[in-house]
Amino acid sequence: LPPRRPPSVIRLDGAGVTVSLPASGQARTRVLLHPTTLELVEQRIAVIGANGSGKSTLLRLLNGLVLPSVGQVRVDGLDTARQGREVRRLVGFVFTDPLAQLVLATPADDVELSLRPLVRDRTERRAQALQLLAGRGLAHVADQSVYDLSGGERQLVALTSVLATRPRIVVADEPTTLLDLRNRDQVRDALTSLEQQVVLATHDLDLAAEADRVLVIDGGRILADGGPAEAIGAYLRLVRG
Repeated sequence: LPPRRPPSVIRLDGAGVTVSLPASGQARTRVLLHPTTLELVEQRIAVIGANGSGKSTLLRLLNGLVLPSVGQVRVDGLDTARQGREVRRLVGFVFTDPLAQLVLATPADDVELSLRPLVRDRTERRAQALQLLAGRGLAHVADQSVYDLSGGERQLVALTSVLATRPRIVVADEPTTLLDLRNRDQVRDALTSLEQQVVLATHDLDLAAEADRVLVIDGGRILADGGPAEAIGAYLRLVRG
């Protein structure tokens, strides 16, 4: 495995998210994440919880896809609300469904798009895109339609596109949920091998067990936070009542 980079410091200071709901008459709101204070400095952090528990909201706070209604989120001292562009240079985001972020027709085109701010020469940019795809075992699909790829291949292309921007942190929102066992293992192996700091939400408790730290979230609150065995045990007790 490549040497891991020193982790960044991600801080949530009383960060919470409340949204307005459409309603006739009196305005209604819903709390997606109650005010939360955390310092995330580990290399591998997993977030587990039921659907609708607040996992995605928490992850989207980390790169400014969602801004806190109260409190503050900072990544290496950068405020996501005031310095969103700089934060997104540091934090790459991998969605559950890769088609939500693959915007061009082929893997090579999509990775090349990610490289555009970094590599001005078009020929060199294409060469680097093909090299990055080959490094993920995707050379044979570089010029295929993204719609002709397997779920695992699409997710690996999405990850390659994110990594092309050279982030310090990779945030992945349930990256294996839509995949079969073979493709899930491919994506898991890719995430495990990264030199970057990784924060991921997952229903895969085996994947969570490989993390350095696990957060359990329920009803928009952090209910457990600790080592994998302790936190996963707390989650199983929560689920099983």
